[in-house]
Amino acid sequence: MLIELLLYSGILIVSILSLLKGSDWFVNAGEAIGISFGVPSFVIGVTIIAFGTSLPELASSIAAVNAGEPGIVVGNVVGSNITNIALILGIVAIIGGAIVFEKEIRHIDIPILLGASFMLWFVARDQEISIADAIILLLGLFIFLAYSFGGSNTEDLVDVPKAKWSYYGLLVLGIVAIYFGAEWTILAIEKLSAIAKINPDIIALSIVALGTSLPELIVSVTAARTGRTEIAVGNVIGSNIFNIYAVMSIPRFFGTITISQDNLDFSIPFMLFITLLLAFMCIPKKISSWEGWLLLLSYGFFIAELTKDVFN
Repeated sequence: MLIELLLYSGILIVSILSLLKGSDWFVNAGEAIGISFGVPSFVIGVTIIAFGTSLPELASSIAAVNAGEPGIVVGNVVGSNITNIALILGIVAIIGGAIVFEKEIRHIDIPILLGASFMLWFVARDQEISIADAIILLLGLFIFLAYSFGGSNTEDLVDVPKAKWSYYGLLVLGIVAIYFGAEWTILAIEKLSAIAKINPDIIALSIVALGTSLPELIVSVTAARTGRTEIAVGNVIGSNIFNIYAVMSIPRFFGTITISQDNLDFSIPFMLFITLLLAFMCIPKKISSWEGWLLLLSYGFFIAELTKDVFN
């Protein structure tokens, strides 16, 4: 039993690393290809990069539905969104001293995230994501993308570097790594939950959510160290919006998605709470370091509450 536990723990770590590396290749190649077609840098940031950092959640969620573990989808999305705000922005505020919110983030991005979060709670109330729910969520994604593209013009194609053929190969390689990483991640979760007799939802909400949030963590911490905390905020908010609109809807077309009572009673309301807390914190136009500690404390409470039955 111990050998199996160590084996599948190792597989989980390797598969998550494969997801992260694959998404990194995808983002780098997609960014280079986008620039070669004259796509504005801002649009690349809020679409390709935000979507790329959400690819691990999307791929593992599709694999979960195919494997008959729909509860992992909700745990993945909700856990990642809580981790992104409470853990990542908490760390960024502490490292950077403060997070300053630009007007566009306060007046547009935060309200969009709040709307997406309440929409998720609304469609989850019957403990199932229907095809109609998925279409509504996809519509929200298209509106978000239309807004992102609407305010930008195509950049001048003069002196824009052409994408090398190697970038297209890297794009394909990234997709392959993401695919197999997702398949093995779900396999490892199934085996570990059976061996340790832990609900797969708990593993998805904690370990997998933290693992698939590593791209956001790395990007955000790097931005905080260089004094560019606005990048961290945009990355987190964009990823959370993509998680709700894309990761909760696209897997539904591959199979059914159900929501457990525990997720409905605790995890989703806690995600709403932490998102509302972020919105209130940005009213003074910044998150101070002590508020960063408050966010970290909230994340600690979430993990403690999530795992309390495991250690009893």
